[in-house]
Amino acid sequence: MSLASLLGSGCRSFIAPVGLVRTLALTHVALSEQLRSYQHVKVAWFSKKLKKKKKRVACESLKEEVTYPTTASSVYGYPYTRLLPCPSQNGPPRVEHLVVSEGGPVLEYICKNLDLPAQFVADLIHFGAVYYALVCPKPPPTATPEQMRVYKEVTAPSVLKKRDSIKGKTVREAQKTFRITHADQFVEDGTYLRVHVHPKRFPRCYDIDWKSRVIAETEDFVVLDKPAGTTEKKVKKLYLALAAAPVPLGTITHYMRPINVAPRLISEDSIERWSLCQLEVMECKKVPWPSSVIEEEYGVEDCGWPSKDYAYECKINLLTGKTHQIRAQFAACGAPLMGDSMYMPAAIAEMENPELNPFGKHKKHYAGENDEEIAVTEWMARHGKEPIVAIGLQACQI
Repeated sequence: MSLASLLGSGCRSFIAPVGLVRTLALTHVALSEQLRSYQHVKVAWFSKKLKKKKKRVACESLKEEVTYPTTASSVYGYPYTRLLPCPSQNGPPRVEHLVVSEGGPVLEYICKNLDLPAQFVADLIHFGAVYYALVCPKPPPTATPEQMRVYKEVTAPSVLKKRDSIKGKTVREAQKTFRITHADQFVEDGTYLRVHVHPKRFPRCYDIDWKSRVIAETEDFVVLDKPAGTTEKKVKKLYLALAAAPVPLGTITHYMRPINVAPRLISEDSIERWSLCQLEVMECKKVPWPSSVIEEEYGVEDCGWPSKDYAYECKINLLTGKTHQIRAQFAACGAPLMGDSMYMPAAIAEMENPELNPFGKHKKHYAGENDEEIAVTEWMARHGKEPIVAIGLQACQI
């Protein structure tokens, strides 16, 4: 069977056939080149209201041409079918970042500012696709000057000291994100919101007849038939990664900076308050680098890796679960994942100049905290944008 036929035969199952291209999975975001200004997702920042006139700051046109089933109704001009149960297809990825300019119920604020139907926003909240933080997180180095201006405006000490909700908290603690759990939850002036308008779902969820798995249902619980091949005591999930270089078998340990901003920075040395990251490499097989035809068909970006004769297919048992953990750890080992346009550029830069990484094996010794902060900012800037479509990573077995 050819690689193309493997890709076309539905390899996104939990127990995938053995083949190189099964690891080219859909990533978190797909976005246009001109709207990569904040975390490489579409962003809207809202400033304070000027009397009755609402001023939108640093905002691109965020409306998408969305194709939904023909049964969709239209509310506020936005085609809509219910999120629950799962719709028959995924919409194009869309994430909105907002700063609340006028306190009130979260559902009303999102509906007004994103021009979305109330039932749709209610479903997003129920689905767990809306997050908040008391204080807006710091934008990454790729943020525009206008976005940085808004961030500085809403996080100025003179503004924050007037907010009773964050008294007793450090700014970093107040920037931690939580899920919105109720549609009528009050959000005050200055609250940061992240709305996943089109929640990302693994394609496998469309291959399962979930209704047929319901055994019993009451107001308090739902009993589902467990997936075939799993034990009742524990579910173990394995991943396949397609790396640009080999990695050693066994447990790999790093420590991740506890800041909810990509790229995720990690260190081999233990650092106070940094999170433990561990994964087990169970297999590492040398395979041919996918052809240009395969890369083009599945949107795999050419990230400038110098050698493209062979890739390495690795089976991974994730021992701790952190955002971007596999991607960041493999890149730190000098083996970034194929198509990973965020972490591969940094790995290449570190290969050329090992001292660039302030947390790497060959890190410099800095004279003061300011020098170290500058080095960290420069290191983050060495990372690229989020992948457009596919990288070499996929859950392969449960």
